Amino acid sequence: MNDGAEISTLRIIFTDGTSANILYRLAYRCAQIRLLSPLALILSHINRVYNGCVIGVNAKFDEGFVIMHPIGVVINSKVIGGKNITLESGVVIGDEKGKSPILNDDIFFGAGAKAFGGINIGSNVKVGANAVVVKDVPSNTTALGIPAKAR
Repeated sequence: MNDGAEISTLRIIFTDGTSANILYRLAYRCAQIRLLSPLALILSHINRVYNGCVIGVNAKFDEGFVIMHPIGVVINSKVIGGKNITLESGVVIGDEKGKSPILNDDIFFGAGAKAFGGINIGSNVKVGANAVVVKDVPSNTTALGIPAKAR
């Protein structure tokens, strides 16, 4: 998307969301190679200290994963995400009773949104700011409220 703003590549690389994503991707790749697992944990720790977010080294996201503002973002290692997932600050995607959410494609989580347990969030879904998702969300909807309801 070209909105007319000129942004240097260096600025993009050092933006907190980009550095959080790069560190997560490196940690994920290292975790896949058993010998490099300790390095994955070190990278995850650096991400927590430098960017203020905790992303499990085994959390799996396809291309287009974007963290807008990583402060307070917490993602469990068992989370599986599709393509084009965007997170704002304070998003928590967590485990409940050993089960974590499955996120399909084209999902946006507003600031402070939460998703817990063995739920499925469909494609083309927007989760509103501070919403708490504890049940499946069908595709092409917006989830709002506590607990979140699809609309």
